Amino acid sequence: MSGRNEQTAADKRTEVAIVGGGLAGGLIALALRQRHPDIAVMLIEADASLGGNHRWSWFASDVKGPAAALLEPFRTTTWHGYDVRFPAYRRHLQSTYHSLSSTDFDAALRRELGQDCIHTGQRVAALDSAGVTLENGERISARAVIDCRGAVPSRHLHGGWQVFMGRHLRTAAPHGIGHPTIMDADLDQHGAYRFVYMLPLGASDLFIEDTYYADAPTLDRSALSARIDAYAAAQGLAKDGDFTIIGHETGVLPVITGGNFSAYQAQCRIDGVAMAGGRGGFVHPLTSYTLPFAAETALAIARDAELPGPQLAALVEARARQHWRKTGFYRLLGAMLFGAAVPEERYRIFERFYRLPETLIERFYAAHSTFSDKARVLIGKPPVAVSRAIRALIAPGRPLIAPPQEIT
Repeated sequence: MSGRNEQTAADKRTEVAIVGGGLAGGLIALALRQRHPDIAVMLIEADASLGGNHRWSWFASDVKGPAAALLEPFRTTTWHGYDVRFPAYRRHLQSTYHSLSSTDFDAALRRELGQDCIHTGQRVAALDSAGVTLENGERISARAVIDCRGAVPSRHLHGGWQVFMGRHLRTAAPHGIGHPTIMDADLDQHGAYRFVYMLPLGASDLFIEDTYYADAPTLDRSALSARIDAYAAAQGLAKDGDFTIIGHETGVLPVITGGNFSAYQAQCRIDGVAMAGGRGGFVHPLTSYTLPFAAETALAIARDAELPGPQLAALVEARARQHWRKTGFYRLLGAMLFGAAVPEERYRIFERFYRLPETLIERFYAAHSTFSDKARVLIGKPPVAVSRAIRALIAPGRPLIAPPQEIT
């Protein structure tokens, strides 16, 4: 008698099977190759390329030591300093900022890992503690299986949504912009916390992203595209349409403000399979940043990669629970953002935040806020009504179960 956990002569065999070739899965494969070059790894991705259609950005202070070394093979764009803009406040900060495109992510992983490790265009039908079954019926047996597919909508988690559209433009003439603008909220808010994010990728290349902290996961492509056009024109960047669109991306990400994380883990758990990335809960609850946590998790998995799969899964799950406990402060702030602030005035929370010391801001993005940092953020005249803040903290949040809604 044969079963799904019994290896057959037709099975492929590897030691570690990673399902999902996005940021988390790719960094885990890279960390394993660097620390254990003798361990056979298969990185299985449904799409034709690794990393999807994304751009990841982070502050130099977000990743240090081994995590920074893990990212060295990737071609990144780096700036020393960035700007923020709000209706009543503008500031230039000195922090070093990095950005990585999914195209460069894919290229570096193919160079570093080799084609024997990378298996793109392979859709997975099922996975378990002993391996992966592809949609074509092929079975890949493995000592350890790591699930790095995307986050799962769940009634056990509460919060709002981060909705965005980004566009890579190439202008006919040099744009003359030297530093990124991480938040330009001096704009019509359109019923959410809206800001534009702008990166000068080259002398004539710009990445402009229109982002909303919204109550509903509605992505209106036409409206966001028109607003990006209007923003570029207002900045004098695209006069008379003299630019070319090189690429674009869209996304709807959960902004987690609370919930029952143990119940969420139980919902997603496949016995003996490790969960990493967004599915595993390794995100910044308020900013939705993932790269620092993906790098740290990849290094942790590589350190324990010789363990049996179920033991590795248990360790990663415990690490996710620790991350949930550590990031409670940011969920509290998210609850106040969505529950206490009037949507059109949510920008006031960030306007006040960006008046704080730069080192505090860096620690905030890295999710390393000290007790003193947290006190500085909370103490003082609040940017929201106290009564609304109290109600927001005691009221149940909105379940993060609505599927992304897209309007073309």
